[in-house]
Amino acid sequence: MHDVLDPRDLVPDEAEQLRISGYPVGDLEQQAAQAAAVGDLEQLTAVETALSRLARQEDWPYEEPEDDATLLALARAVPRRPVDAEQLPDRLRGAWLGRAVGNTMGKPIEGLTRPEVEAYLRAAGQWPQQGYLPLLDPLPDGVPHLHPSAPVATAGRFRDVPRDDDIDWTILGLHLVEQYGEELTTHDVGQEWLDRVPFTQTFTAERAAYRNLIHGLTPPETATRCNPYREWIGALIRGDAFGYVHPGNPAGAARLALVDARLTHTANGVYGEMWAAGLVAAALASTDMEDAFTTARALVPARSRLGATLADIQSLRTGGASATEALDHVDAEYSHYPWVHTVNNAALISIGLLWGRTFVEAVGLAIAGGADTDSTAATVGSVYGALHGSSAIPEDLVGDTHVHVRSAIRDFDRVTIDELTERTLRLV
Repeated sequence: MHDVLDPRDLVPDEAEQLRISGYPVGDLEQQAAQAAAVGDLEQLTAVETALSRLARQEDWPYEEPEDDATLLALARAVPRRPVDAEQLPDRLRGAWLGRAVGNTMGKPIEGLTRPEVEAYLRAAGQWPQQGYLPLLDPLPDGVPHLHPSAPVATAGRFRDVPRDDDIDWTILGLHLVEQYGEELTTHDVGQEWLDRVPFTQTFTAERAAYRNLIHGLTPPETATRCNPYREWIGALIRGDAFGYVHPGNPAGAARLALVDARLTHTANGVYGEMWAAGLVAAALASTDMEDAFTTARALVPARSRLGATLADIQSLRTGGASATEALDHVDAEYSHYPWVHTVNNAALISIGLLWGRTFVEAVGLAIAGGADTDSTAATVGSVYGALHGSSAIPEDLVGDTHVHVRSAIRDFDRVTIDELTERTLRLV
């Protein structure tokens, strides 16, 4: 599925990416699917060529700038905020811990739809969700499968934080800043990937960019060559560490997130990482979630799809909609996006943060929406922990399982949450 080495996946996925981005794809998407189904590589090549010649439709209602100057100008307009130095260590620990716990809560059911998530949670006796999910066998009616990690990511089946790319990228982000500081370049990011990240532990846009690096391409072409996943959620999940090391400075966090995102993503994919980094940075210096959210929204081009979506969800909140109504709205307005796209998953993250009163409720709301549940839950947990500190993470979910972190990043496997916190604090 989404094999970056197989044109039977790449060409249909590129057709979909162009269609949802305002290009007149016409029947090329259907042609790609038919050619892929029978393995007609010659026809796939012809479709790929035709797709490459398309121009965006003139009545496209969005403005999605890609140049650094515009994006950095947006960031520079976001002011710094004072940080409570006494609270900061605990808030950073809360962010790391919240990200790890949230990720584990959503990991077994990653990729399920909203109705499938509800069916599983009801069968598990957790509707609404209260903690880690049990491994049900047989699966309840209406649930076709679980994520492959479920046997090692369900309640009672892990001793440490289960390995996951959503945590690996946060650890690598910390390492990048330790090694390069504010002088980090996109070239540096690529070199560290090759040195420290196993190819098979990357997915979609990240794996496509990794493939491009191996073939000798350099940024930003690594993000655009045969990469239909360039606006998916992969960059967003890499942004938190840049926020951790810039508490109260969303602009600084967003600048490094932009450097990182350029390796793999374009447009809304890039905006997503800048937003996530800035959101964490703002939360570390705020006492109100909506205030932090509004601050981070200013980092995203207002007339982009992501900018419009964030404004849309916040307007539902200020207008008095319930969390269920907000989730219904996402289903109605954003279901045309792939389940790992930045836009629809950012909407679910927003619902968790803006409606969730407790850590478990915030994470649970994001998960309840389905789609990339471990990623959305990790980001919600991270931001919630940054705002409220480690005491906001239920102790029964931390226990002795969320002390050490399993990681595929070289030299970091079984690092502790406390060490990650201490290393982050040294950088701050």
